[in-house]
Amino acid sequence: MPNAPVTPEQLARSPDLEWEFIRSSGPGGQNVNKVSTAVRLRLDTATSDLIPDEIRPRLIRLAGKRMTAAGELIIEARCFRTQERNRADALQRLARLINASSEAPRPRRSTKPTRAAKQRRMELKKRRSRVKQTRGKVGEEQT
Repeated sequence: MPNAPVTPEQLARSPDLEWEFIRSSGPGGQNVNKVSTAVRLRLDTATSDLIPDEIRPRLIRLAGKRMTAAGELIIEARCFRTQERNRADALQRLARLINASSEAPRPRRSTKPTRAAKQRRMELKKRRSRVKQTRGKVGEEQT
């Protein structure tokens, strides 16, 4: 039975999240140099109650380089000029990541090539073989 999707509002109420406000990089003039609008969201996946045990390995795999060696998931949001919008963006991205990891991957079914695919492959191999057979040194007789 699939779990209900996690919403950003549910995540905002969680005590497992750590917020850090940092200065954003890039263009923006004095606003960028003075105001800490970028958001760094940390979630300890090992101890968090937000993440059930069965989806934790998928979350770690999907997070990729956003996951630290200590098991913390770090999401940085710096697209917007205000803390509120960057905070909402970070929550939205975390919710999407958790919801994507809660969906079990479809099992792979092994298939075999069709007869036509085998014939095409053999024809390509024969054609390539003929091309290579016609190569030779200059002056040699080619058959």
